[in-house]
Amino acid sequence: MARIVFMGTPQFAVPTLEALDTQHDVVGVVTQPDRPAGRGQKVAASPVKETAQTRGLPIFQPRTLRTPEALEHLAAWRPDVIVVAAFGQILRAPVLKLPPYGCLNVHASLLPRYRGAAPIPAAILDGEPTTGVTIMRLDEGLDTGPILAQARVPIRADDTTGSLTARLADLGARLLLETLPGWLDGTVRPQPQDDERATYCQLFKKQDGQLDWNRPAWYLDRQIRACDPWPGAYTTWQGQRLKILRARPRPDWQGQSEPGQVLALEPGVGTSTGQGLLELLEVQLAGKKPLAAELFARGQREMIGSRLGT
Repeated sequence: MARIVFMGTPQFAVPTLEALDTQHDVVGVVTQPDRPAGRGQKVAASPVKETAQTRGLPIFQPRTLRTPEALEHLAAWRPDVIVVAAFGQILRAPVLKLPPYGCLNVHASLLPRYRGAAPIPAAILDGEPTTGVTIMRLDEGLDTGPILAQARVPIRADDTTGSLTARLADLGARLLLETLPGWLDGTVRPQPQDDERATYCQLFKKQDGQLDWNRPAWYLDRQIRACDPWPGAYTTWQGQRLKILRARPRPDWQGQSEPGQVLALEPGVGTSTGQGLLELLEVQLAGKKPLAAELFARGQREMIGSRLGT
């Protein structure tokens, strides 16, 4: 049983923490400081902190790990290995060198593809057929360390960032538990990444959710799913923001209309795009509740024939 310090913050990291706590000695949990969240901007604990509190684990919430005091705090726990999953801070050499078995990371892509902060929505937006998780040893680069293990899963046609994150979180936890014993006894040998195959991805911004109806329907479908749950895909209708919560391309549609024009389907509601038709399944007007798009159009009779994004 290894002495583990765990570092993580969002829900993606929770299954890994829970798995480690069942089979190893988690001597400390490091997570980001409590921050305002939600509409009311109330200060809230991270999902990892809430899980650690439930399990009675020691918690450390430094604003940075670059201070001598933070390093002393970590050293006092005497970890054999540090495990990181979506922590939110880059680890520098003093922390990386602290545990005798190094720092391992659970990364939500098949490295070297999608290094960086948002590999899951990036893979959906790019239309990748598969993705996966990588267990790697951290070095001072951005997701550049050697690979210990990988596992692959298909990306489903209806996957959102939320649904795929949940599957990859569980997969990463299982893969880490399978890999850790071999890493500790020396039978798992890390393999260097092929830097020439590397791709990088950035965090999404709010404006990344804005839909451009001149784009093809297949791209808009990916964008909507990649932006769910954040930042959310949206357009405008009659000067108001209209969220597009669920949609799907209709490859069987043969008509022609201006991009953004709303059309009645049999049954349903669709929007013409730069290439093909996107069927709208669920929408939400600013300040209102989510509705099935067909019901929304019935209540807003001027919607059919109007144009979105104007």
